[in-house]
Formats: sequence, C-alpha cells, structure tokens
Amino acid sequence: MAKKIGVTMEVGNDGVAVITISNPPVNSLASPIISGLKEKFQDANQRSDVKAIVLTGNGGRFSGGFDINVFQQVHKTGDISLMPEVSIDLVCNLMEDSRKPLVAAVEGLALGGGLELAMACHARVAAPKAQLGLPELTLGVIPGFGGTQRLPRLVGLAKATDMILLSKSISSEEGQKLGLVDALVPPGDLLSTSRKWALDIADGRKPFLRSLHRTDKIGSLSEARAILMSTRQLAKKIAPNMPQHHACIDVIEEGIVHGGYSGVLKEAEVFKQLVMSDTAKALVHVFFAQRATSKVPNVTDVGLKPRPMKKVAVIGGGLMGSGIATALLLSNTRVVLKEINPEYLQKGIKSVEANLKSLVSRGKLTQDKAGKALSLLKGVLDYAEFKDVDMVIEAVIEKIELKQKIFKEIEEICPPHCILASNTSTIDLNVIGEKTNSKGRIVGAHFFSPAHIMTLLEIVRTENTSAQVILDLMAVGKAIKKVPVVVGNCIGFAVNRTFFPYSQSAHMLVNLGVDLFRVDSVITSFGLPLGPFQLGDLAGHGIGMAVKEIYAKAYGDRMFRSPLTELLVKSGRNGKINGRGYYIYEKGSKPKPDSSVLSVVQESRKLTNIMPGGKPISVTDKEIVEMILFPVVNEACRVLDEGVVIRASDLDVASVLGMSFPSYRGGIVFWADTVGPKYIYERLKRLSETYGGFFKPSRYLEERAMNGMLLSEPKASRSRM
Repeated sequence: MAKKIGVTMEVGNDGVAVITISNPPVNSLASPIISGLKEKFQDANQRSDVKAIVLTGNGGRFSGGFDINVFQQVHKTGDISLMPEVSIDLVCNLMEDSRKPLVAAVEGLALGGGLELAMACHARVAAPKAQLGLPELTLGVIPGFGGTQRLPRLVGLAKATDMILLSKSISSEEGQKLGLVDALVPPGDLLSTSRKWALDIADGRKPFLRSLHRTDKIGSLSEARAILMSTRQLAKKIAPNMPQHHACIDVIEEGIVHGGYSGVLKEAEVFKQLVMSDTAKALVHVFFAQRATSKVPNVTDVGLKPRPMKKVAVIGGGLMGSGIATALLLSNTRVVLKEINPEYLQKGIKSVEANLKSLVSRGKLTQDKAGKALSLLKGVLDYAEFKDVDMVIEAVIEKIELKQKIFKEIEEICPPHCILASNTSTIDLNVIGEKTNSKGRIVGAHFFSPAHIMTLLEIVRTENTSAQVILDLMAVGKAIKKVPVVVGNCIGFAVNRTFFPYSQSAHMLVNLGVDLFRVDSVITSFGLPLGPFQLGDLAGHGIGMAVKEIYAKAYGDRMFRSPLTELLVKSGRNGKINGRGYYIYEKGSKPKPDSSVLSVVQESRKLTNIMPGGKPISVTDKEIVEMILFPVVNEACRVLDEGVVIRASDLDVASVLGMSFPSYRGGIVFWADTVGPKYIYERLKRLSETYGGFFKPSRYLEERAMNGMLLSEPKASRSRM
C-alpha cells in the first residue's frame, strides 16, 4: 500500500535512521515535506540510538525537486514569505553540518531541490539509470538549496556550469564517473549499501566529506575565472533576454572567490529576487498553462476513455504527410501512407526514411528503433488497406474540392468508428466535410512543420465533432509526444489566425520605408527565432500567396494589402525552396540578406505609395516591435472574444509551441497583459488614426482597456467550443 504524503523515519537495530520522502508521483518538496524533513533531521540528530542517517524517496524515486505550485502561489499573492527557508536552516545546518553521517540513497530521479538535498549528504549511493540534474533555469530562477555551490565542488566547474546553464540532466552512471555519485548498486541493494556506507563513515572507515567545504575540483582562481568568462559568453548567446543565467554565474563566482558559505547566502538572496522577476512569472505560467490544456470541459470530465489507435492512414506523402507518418511510427503505431502514383509514394517513403535517419544522426534515436519504426510503414496507392484503420489523417494540398472528394471516399470505405481528420491549416472543417454524413467523426488534426519535431497539435472541433473523437485525438497527440490544444473551427483556427497580421504589419513597415532586414533583426532580438521576412522565405512564398487569398475572404476588412510577395515571386524568388527570397540560401551556410531584393522593395513602395510625403518614416526598435506584435495581440483578442480557445492560457501555449513566441515572455496573451491592455489599446488607436483600419483596436481590447481588466480574465461568452 502506498505511504501517505509526508516524511517518515525508521531507526533500525544497526542504529541507522532511514528518512523517507513520500509525496507521489515524484516526491516533490512541498512545504509540508520540507517541514517534515526539518523535524526528522532534528530528531535523528538528537537521538542517542541513531549513529547515522540515510535519506531516500518512496516509490522508486528520490525527489523531482521543489514544488512548483509554491511559485504559482507566490506570483498570485506577491508574498515571497510563502517560500520556505531551506538552504541554511535545513540543508546547511541540519544536513551537511550534522555530526552524524548522512547518505543519500538515490533511485529514479534526483532533480532540482532533490539533487540539492542529495549533494548536502556526505555520500551518494545510486541505482542505475537515475536522472540527476538542476533544471531550475528553465523556470526563470536559479538552484536555491545550495546547488550553485555544491555541484561545482563535486563535478568540477566546467561540467557544473554546463549542467546548470543548459539544464542538462545526466545519468547516475555518468554521475559516478564525475564523482557526483560514490557508488552504483542494483535497486534491491540500494538501502542496505547506503546503510552500510553511512555506518562506515560513522566508524571512520570511509571519509566524512562535506561538499561545501571541498575545493579539490575547483582549480585555481585564474582557471575558474577563465571558465566563468566563457560561460558568460554562452549565456549571452543562449539567453540574451533572460536574467537568471547571468545571475547564476555571478552566484557561482561569489562562492569561488569568497567561499562556499558566502556563495550559499548570495544564492538565497538572488533566488528570492528572481522568483519575483517577470521572466520567472512567464515561465511558470507557461508550465502550468501547458498542463491545463489537458482539461477540456465536456470531454475529459465525462467519464470517457480513449480508444486504442492501432492503425492509422495518412493521405499525402509530402512534407506534412511524411512528418505526421514519422511521428506516428515513432510511437509504435502502424501507418498506411497513401499517394496518387508510385513516384509520389516513393518520395513520401524516402522522406520518412530521411526523417528517421536525421534523428539517428543527431543521437535522438537508435538505429534499431529507427528500423522498427520503418517496419510499421506500408505505402499504398488505393484504399484497400483502409478497411480496418482507426483513424485517417488527410494531408493533401489546400484545395477544397480535393479534400471534399477524399472525405466522401474515406467515409464510404473506412469502418464506422474510424476518425476522419484533416491536417488543413486554414480551411473551415464544415466545408471539408460538407458532402459527408459522418460529421461527428470529422475533426482537425493541425500539425506544425516539421510535424515529427514541432510539439503543438491543434485539435480543431466543429459543433458536431463528438467528445469521444476529441478525447481519442488528444490521446494520440500525447502518445506521439505532442501537446494537444483543443480549439474551435474558424479560418486559420487559433495560431495561424492570431498571427496572420504578423507578416502584414511587417509589409506595411517596409512599404513605409523601414529596412526589411532591420525589421527581422528587431523581431529576433525580441525573442522570436525568425523575423517575418525570413519566416516567409522558409514557408515558401507560393503558400503565402494562396493562404492570403483565404484570409482575405474571411478577414478582408482588416488586412493590409501589399504587392511585395507577388513581386518577389515574379522576380524568381520563391524563398528557401529555390535558394532565393529576401535572403540567399546556400547549403552549409547561414541565410544571407540579399541586398539586390531592394529593387523589388522599391517597386512595391511605388505601387503602395503610403510613405508620408514620399519619405521613409523614422521608427525606434520599440515601435517596430509594437507595430508588428500589437496587431497580433488585437487578433488574439478577437479569438478570445469568439471563444475559439477554451482559456487564454491555451492561446499562450499555442503561440509558444506553434509560432515559437518566446516562452520567457509567457505567450502572446500573458505578454500583452504584462505590457498592459490600456497601453496597447491607446497605441493601436493612435496607429489607426495615422495608418488606417489595419490597426483599429478590437471591441474586446477596448472593453478590457476601458474597464482596467486583463485580456486573460475569463468572461461568460458565446463559444465555438
């Protein structure tokens, strides 16, 4: 029977007290657990029948670290005193400075605060394949229980900074080689070996080592400073807009220059400052928002169970179809890939092979697993294999008539339970399924390219899609390691619709005389991986033109029409696909800005003729960010107003995973709330007065701004959900 939540202590006849953390599923260090640890360590230190102590976790896991729910509470209340005092009171005073030897018995995982507790012990005995790491920087903070000081002293400064800055975990096997783990033993021997080790320290047969006092792996001050200097360069490169990386290096340096205890004090102070930073608030928000996507009213709360998806058919073996097939194969699902002729089918299968080969070459997949995945694929040219499939995912080009024809055909041939899904990125699902009688089985499965790598899966439901179908597709999404976000049916759905003004505002700026490469540079400095023009190159300008027409029909009243893309394609620049767009693409080198594209830009400026007095406008970098991203926020407001997403945080997750909006800004709605709805409304109002209806604030934004409300605050509204 599972132990209840809490900390227990059992003292054996050998005089060893075994202290066990029990807080399923990962023994997270919630406030009651920390209080329990303090109480048990005080008790063990005071009892005369206790010679030595072993610390372990219940259920095959040591500890997954500090309870992140506490961060959320601190952010909601603004009360930093909710953070328990751990680093000095528990870790230094009661554990590391205990006169009785303390051994950590580690199994499963010791992450974050869990590893920090283990490092404060006087030895660490681990089972094989345990995961060890300090991932705190991914939440905008630094290790707060002494990890910045003890890890460098146990594994060396270079390895420690690599593990902390990149949030890299290592196995217990590697930990043993580095000196983080003292002994590796089978799980069945973990407790007995740890008890014996603790007694050996008590009896002087093994050394009594306090990690914080060690200096043997730090090296000279000049060597340490050289490592920290290169680490600072790495931090500038990987986290230019985040404070926690640089703060962490400063704290590590404090301990090296002034001693471990001084470093621990500095760490505790900086940790509390960072907990309240905008970055930590944003990253913690994204963490919880991602968890919330798995809760869908009237789907996940009505007692339904997902049905098994043993065999899935994918129609279309192009870029998207082959990527979707790859993702399914990697989850051990049998896949039937259908194409219209042998040449296209061979291309599709070759694409799947190339996807798997790429994963193997990058060390993400073993050759054996790649071979097994490929053995589950069957290429076909007709529907004969569709008679027993559990789901079909259509991934053909965005042509309404073609999709309608396919859906009519698969409805007739597939079994009655089979899910009929489309990977369309823009077309209304009601139109796609117009000619079928199985509207309850029709659903959107919108993957993002490349489909086997990008983690977002938009599940698009119509008013007819059954709850069972949605639940089944959510389960498939999780099985193929995606984050499924359920959205309503409209042109562009949630992500593409929210971001459709992104490239248009960029085009407006360029037609107003702003340098296009500067626009891209400013947006990448803000934190998006690609600016709007390089993104257009990557997607392909032919696709951009086709999609623009679909959006024009739905949202034409608020579009900025620019001839720039048409002129670009006319001049033979289709984007990365043919090596030239706004940038030049050569194999093996980074994209280079193509200055000769400026003649195309000049022609576009002549045709639009919107430069005031014929002269380029003067704008700051901040104004560029606002002119590009505030229209995106404005469209996000309409998406929220129409109930296209269940909750605002779903749109945040979708923007981070689907458009690579920086997670350290919390997603598009969270960022807008941080900037302030009133400021965004006033700025858009002024821009609309100067440049027209494209910038006109939505009703939802205006209402929120006027009433002093956040955009993310829920409201009772009509919903497409």
